[in-house]
Amino acid sequence: MKQLFLFLTIVSVSFFNCSKSEPIPPTIDSLYFPPINSDSWETKSISDLGWNANKLQPLLDYLEEKNTRSFIILHNGKIVIEAYMNGHSASTPWYWASAGKTLTTTVSGIAQDDGLLNIHNKVSDYLGTGWTSATLAKENLITCKNLLSMDSGLDDTIGDDVSAANLQYVADSGTRWAYHNVYVKMQDVVAAASSQSWDNYFNTNLRDKIGMSGSWTNLNHLNVYWSNTRSMARFGLMIYAKGKWEDTQIVSENFLNEATNTSQEINKAYGYLWWLNGKPSYHLPQSQFEFNDELIPNAPSDTYAALGKNDQKIYVIPSKELVIIRMGEAADDDNFALSSFDNDLWGKINELIE
Repeated sequence: MKQLFLFLTIVSVSFFNCSKSEPIPPTIDSLYFPPINSDSWETKSISDLGWNANKLQPLLDYLEEKNTRSFIILHNGKIVIEAYMNGHSASTPWYWASAGKTLTTTVSGIAQDDGLLNIHNKVSDYLGTGWTSATLAKENLITCKNLLSMDSGLDDTIGDDVSAANLQYVADSGTRWAYHNVYVKMQDVVAAASSQSWDNYFNTNLRDKIGMSGSWTNLNHLNVYWSNTRSMARFGLMIYAKGKWEDTQIVSENFLNEATNTSQEINKAYGYLWWLNGKPSYHLPQSQFEFNDELIPNAPSDTYAALGKNDQKIYVIPSKELVIIRMGEAADDDNFALSSFDNDLWGKINELIE
C-alpha cells in the first residue's frame, strides 16, 4: 500500500511555463530551505501551481507499478508531492548507486574552493606515481578533471576494482569516453589533499551543512551512499540553488556551472559525473556508440540529472523550478544509469505539470 503525502498551503506561487529553448533561471530569493536537524519541511499544493490534479493518481500508480519506493517533487524547495510505496517509508535508507557520483563531484569542488586541490592537476600530484598500470608518461596525462569527466583513457572492461593492476591504459586521457569506476579515485585525492578520511571531509563539508543523513558503504569495490529520500532531495535542492544552502555557499557556482555543462567533446551529454539533457548526442555506459538524440526527449532541455543503477534519479530542472527524486528497484530491466524509464516517466510528469 503506498503512502502519499500531499500538502496544502496558503502560499500561492506562480509557475513559469517555459519553453524548452528559453529556460528561466531559478529565482534564488524565493527559494525555501528546510531547517537543518529537523523533520519539518514546508509544502505547496498542486492547485497553487495550476497543475492537472487529475493526472496525479495515474502518475503514482505508474510509479508503484514500476517498482518505485519513493518519489518527491520540490518546487522552489517546497514539497509538492511526496510518496512512499512498495513497503518503503520516509525513514528507510536506500542506495544512491551511481547517482551518488555527483556527491563526489560536489565534494571535489568544495576541496578546490578550499584551495586543497586543482582538478586540472594530474592525479599523481596527490596520489603519487604508480596508481595505475600505465607507463609514467601516460599516467601523468590523467588529471582529476579526466576522472570527473570519464575520459581517463583507462580500460573500463576489467571490472570495478580500482587497484593499480586493474587500471590499465587503453588510450590517452581526453581521447576516449568510458563509464568507469576509476572516478572513485577522486575520493582518495580529496582525502590525501585534506589529510582527512573521505567520510570525515564529506560529512563536515557537505552532509552536515545541509542536514542530510546517510553514510557510505563499500560493496565489491564500489563506495555507495545510502540515505533516506529527503536527504537526496536536500542535495538536489542545494545543487538547484547554485551551490547555496540559505546564505552559505557550499560549493562555488562557477564550479557547478562547469560540472553541469559538457566536460569533453566525446560525450556531449556528460559533465562532471552529471548527465545533461538537451545535447545533440550522447554515449551510454559500456558502449562506444554515439546516439544522435537528446538524452531524455520528453524532459525539458535544461534538465541535468544524477542517474544511478536500477533507476535511482535526481532531476534538476531550472526552467521549471523543480527538483525530482526517484528511488527504488529497476523499473524494468537492470541498468547502469539511463533507461527507457526516464523518458516514459517524463511523459507522465508532463501530463501533471503542463
